Amino acid sequence: MNFLDGHLFPENQQPLVITAAPYGPEWIPSDFPEDIAVTMEEQVQKAVDCYNAGATVLHLHVRELDGKGSKRLSKFNELIAGVRAAVPDMIIQVGGSISFAPETDGAAAKWLSDDTRHMLAELTPKPDQVTVTVNTVQMNVTEHMTLDDIKGTSMAEPANYQAYREMIVPAGPGWAEEHVRRLSAAGIQSAFQFYNINSFETVERMIRRGIYKGPLVMNWVAISGGMDAPNIYSLANFLRAAPDGCVLTVESSMLNTLPINMMGIAMGLHVRCGIEDNLWTQDRKAKMSTVKQIEQLVRISREFGREIATGKEARKICQIGVFYDTVEETLAKNGFAPNAEGRQQGFLRKVA
Repeated sequence: MNFLDGHLFPENQQPLVITAAPYGPEWIPSDFPEDIAVTMEEQVQKAVDCYNAGATVLHLHVRELDGKGSKRLSKFNELIAGVRAAVPDMIIQVGGSISFAPETDGAAAKWLSDDTRHMLAELTPKPDQVTVTVNTVQMNVTEHMTLDDIKGTSMAEPANYQAYREMIVPAGPGWAEEHVRRLSAAGIQSAFQFYNINSFETVERMIRRGIYKGPLVMNWVAISGGMDAPNIYSLANFLRAAPDGCVLTVESSMLNTLPINMMGIAMGLHVRCGIEDNLWTQDRKAKMSTVKQIEQLVRISREFGREIATGKEARKICQIGVFYDTVEETLAKNGFAPNAEGRQQGFLRKVA
């Protein structure tokens, strides 16, 4: 991305799109009973509360009545329908990492099978986005957590801690390409989760080869443990590769979440918060609900002079429902250099 004179001025930045991740599938209800929704009515209301606080993208997971993450697509359909009816302008983003929580103590924390994840393209009513991981990688969500981050939670139990420490994201090329094709055919936007520059470059190649033809909407995931580290060097390296036409949301975990989001707000990027990412106030004196985290970002953004996107503005910024006809159009709209004539793909860089 090009950062030119005036790029820090709020009048030159898009309204801020806040993604809320309020369902926290890695936690159990006893970890934060005041904020973890269990019944379907509570889960719908959680989306409404997040929207009213200022979030316009909902990162959606679903719980069963026993408090465990649901594997049933019928439950996803039910929650999507409820959210759509309650807050029709909110962007519904289904988390592709469905049900990675361990089933029992000592069990592996793992994602569902390739075939099951492909079925997210068949959800009815369809979501606006499904998150897509690219390239199989370690997802050790505990790596930069401290003992204080998980003290008193189910994550601190040795068997659960070990399960999350050893978690792997399965996202090989065959699965990723087929998943993107199915989502696009269903009119669902692929919301790419980029863990480092390598996964970004893989998607650029997918675009250059005609596998994905749509807006490049993505998260930079800085949670360490196989993914980028939450520091300015990793972010700057990623931004140098990102084309000017992309939509980029920054994401981290625990006490790194707020400062990374503040960087994103100042730079004109977009942000994500919620108990899936962080449970705490910055002094760790209390747990902080998703709504309180949203309200905090709204206050900070307005102090910067940057307004918060409405639901309709967020849909326009993320170009929900937009797809392109050709590789050439996709490259141009996203701000990439065109493919070199007579070659399979062009250089992996943006237009000079």
